[in-house]
Amino acid sequence: MDYKLKDTKSQSAFNYKYLLNKIFPYIKPVMGRAILNLAIAIPLGLLDGVVALSLKPYLDFVVNGSPEQTWTFMGHTVQLQAWLAFVIPFGIVGFAVLQGVLKYLSTYLTDWTGNKISNSLKIDLFKKLTSLDSKFYDINSSGLVLSRFLTDPETASKNIINTLKSFISSVFGLLGLVAVLLYNSWVLAIIGVVIMAIAITPVTLIRKKIKKTSNANMVVIGNMTTNFNETFSGNKIMTAYNLQEIQNKKFEKQIHEQFNITISLTKRVGWMSPIMYFVCSIGVALVMALGNHLILTGKMSAGSFASFVTSLLLLYKPTKTLGHDLTLLQTTFVAMSRVFELFDLMPTIKSGNKTLDGLNDSIEFKNVNFEYEKDVPVIKNLNLKVKKNETIALVGNSGGGKSTVVSLLPRFYDVTGGEILFDGVNIKSYDLNSLRDNISFVFQDNFMFTGTIRENIMLGNPNATEDDLQKVLALAHLDEFVSTLENGIDTVLGERGASLSGGQRQRVAIARAMIKNAPIVILDEATSALDNESEAIVQKALDNLMQNKTVFVIAHRLSTISNVDRIAVIHDGELVELGTHTELINIKGGFYKKLYDMQFKPQEEIINSY
Repeated sequence: MDYKLKDTKSQSAFNYKYLLNKIFPYIKPVMGRAILNLAIAIPLGLLDGVVALSLKPYLDFVVNGSPEQTWTFMGHTVQLQAWLAFVIPFGIVGFAVLQGVLKYLSTYLTDWTGNKISNSLKIDLFKKLTSLDSKFYDINSSGLVLSRFLTDPETASKNIINTLKSFISSVFGLLGLVAVLLYNSWVLAIIGVVIMAIAITPVTLIRKKIKKTSNANMVVIGNMTTNFNETFSGNKIMTAYNLQEIQNKKFEKQIHEQFNITISLTKRVGWMSPIMYFVCSIGVALVMALGNHLILTGKMSAGSFASFVTSLLLLYKPTKTLGHDLTLLQTTFVAMSRVFELFDLMPTIKSGNKTLDGLNDSIEFKNVNFEYEKDVPVIKNLNLKVKKNETIALVGNSGGGKSTVVSLLPRFYDVTGGEILFDGVNIKSYDLNSLRDNISFVFQDNFMFTGTIRENIMLGNPNATEDDLQKVLALAHLDEFVSTLENGIDTVLGERGASLSGGQRQRVAIARAMIKNAPIVILDEATSALDNESEAIVQKALDNLMQNKTVFVIAHRLSTISNVDRIAVIHDGELVELGTHTELINIKGGFYKKLYDMQFKPQEEIINSY
């Protein structure tokens, strides 16, 4: 399946057998309660006909009956009129109480089973989300991912039990009321049932429209959620550039889009209700006309007719509910189809089976090519060998492919040509977890998770001891800062580490990389966003991190790579120069010399020298 969620088609939305087979493993653990819930729906539906059924004896024997009519029960003779006048009202109340208890049980069981199924789906979907490649996150918005991975399973799982319960209750409500109709007059019953069948037929005609609208609505909701996320995360940029009006208009446009989609479905579905009313009114009119004839000819009692008409009027409710349930059920199946499409997403990065136990000799890029988009090369025929414990800096023009090169090492992406070798073995042969356990990253903008400083550092090695933790605090030059905090290392960070300065956040990230103690370290512009004072402290921490490690340094500021063993110059995806600082600075008209001069020479000197 394509990684692009916006292009979802919900192709299995009408393949009900396939979808039910897919959802069954999630229903199976709660099957007992689900069956009990569906079983309760049967008497709930049947009880709708009790009031209508009770009208016949009430009118025939209580209202129009004779006091002389008696009934013998277990050797006792009772006056039928008085006995029914007492029993029927209290019986109706008793049935109402029973129905209320059953409705409570049904509601509880529906919520319990629905949430259990939903939670299981969400857990498995989250596991699927964390297994996907970087490419998936590159091409999908956060809002769309949230909508697909949280909203759809909620709709699919919670509604399936509730809708089935309502569907069963409606069906048995229909059957119960039809039984009452047949009991009172089979002739009139045929008319009523045929009319109701005609009234519900249009529901079957809107399935595809529901699918199309549901998919379109999902995309719009995803865009709206993305807008919220961007407004929250980019609030300073929004304020600094006075973008409030732009964001407001964008959101207003999305609201209108959702409104138009909803109204589009309403226009196509909304006519069903008045048509059902109209068709049903024809049925009632025909029944009343024929019923009047049957009463006048003595073929039907007034009680039977009152009971029949009441049943027919009550029949409209489950008929309408059934139509609504069928519509909702189709919406549920569309959401379910989208959910199981997510399970069909497969990572393109496949794990090998070898275990990487440190680096013994070298890392080699051998004729490496890479492209994010087909036929748009980013890395071109790169050949580079880095020895164990060597520190190599990658420099070059912005967007030239430096970060992409190091992203290929932990296999965030796979090469599209050539190979990367660790100790002569293609990295595709290694188990992914094993490979990544041997690499530590410090980025320019390091993500801090919600939690304490301790928890964020320990992510590097959850099994680290307290002594290990205190050691990396000192080596990362965090100990002094932590000692000034009221709760020390157990201070809770704001979202994304917003309560820390840039330098403090970098040092927490360095401590996290240190405690992992991986043999390979990648520093991706780790100091480029810092002021001079912060950079000096962070550089000391980085020097400690780099001890006895194989290090790749991506640097924009050339002053930060004075101590590296070699410098690789990457220009437009190609390795154009490789050597020490001294070697490269002496290449007249070389790429590195140009970069160096632009940063360290006055502008007039650069112009005069070229």
